[in-house]
Amino acid sequence: MSEPEILRFENVSLRFEDTPALDQVSFRMIPGETVIIYGAAGSGKTTLLKTALGLLKPDSGRIYVFGEDVTNFTEPQWFPLRARMGILFQEGGLFDSMTIAENVAYPLLNSVAARASNQRGEVEEKVRQALRFVDLEQTLDKFPSELSGGMRRRVGIARAIVTEPRLVLYDSPTAGLDPITAYTIISLILKERDTLNASALLVTHRFQDGHLMAKFRYNPSSGQIEAASQNGGNAARTRFFVMNQGRLVFEGSLAELAAAKDPYVKKFAK
Repeated sequence: MSEPEILRFENVSLRFEDTPALDQVSFRMIPGETVIIYGAAGSGKTTLLKTALGLLKPDSGRIYVFGEDVTNFTEPQWFPLRARMGILFQEGGLFDSMTIAENVAYPLLNSVAARASNQRGEVEEKVRQALRFVDLEQTLDKFPSELSGGMRRRVGIARAIVTEPRLVLYDSPTAGLDPITAYTIISLILKERDTLNASALLVTHRFQDGHLMAKFRYNPSSGQIEAASQNGGNAARTRFFVMNQGRLVFEGSLAELAAAKDPYVKKFAK
């Protein structure tokens, strides 16, 4: 029997006027799997994430989330599904007028499913736990403008995981960050993936991001990131996609990406 699906696209196409944003895109994800999406600007990476979240509706094809056909879902029908998903937007996507605590609590207080399972007295502790996860518990009463870009991105991760989602979508989580801060962000994503066994769909321009996700894991005993082969560990289930003009032009492992001959795909293998 095949493993249950977290996300599936079947021949999904979407156009913005005369421009194809997604062109016959098909793939499937299973629990605990990581998918890294590379591609030039405008290749359809962020559009794919928004379509998976139901923020954009495809012109044709079908989309399944947690086994449900969501292709023609209305906005209210999406609410309980989004409560089981997390999203880290570019630049963190925080609300400037809210404190850090209010930002992280937002998914818990503004989702029908989350409200049903959380008493208000429990929300504060869940917010603290999420911020503790990213080492920012001390920022509860601050506003986003008081934090650095890397710290805001870490708060975005806390907000994305506060509901303990089964699927987390990351839209360019390291864009515009210096190498050390970018490494910190990917380390936190690894920690989230390996402690919660969540599936991750990660859009990035950086080869280093995908390499770390494929070759490293979080060790809860040491609290450190280490090579996946250490201590008997195995490389995480990680696949790589490359998009070009709305089409999925490559799908495979890190080794297959490194061996690719296509000039466009090769750009993302180093």
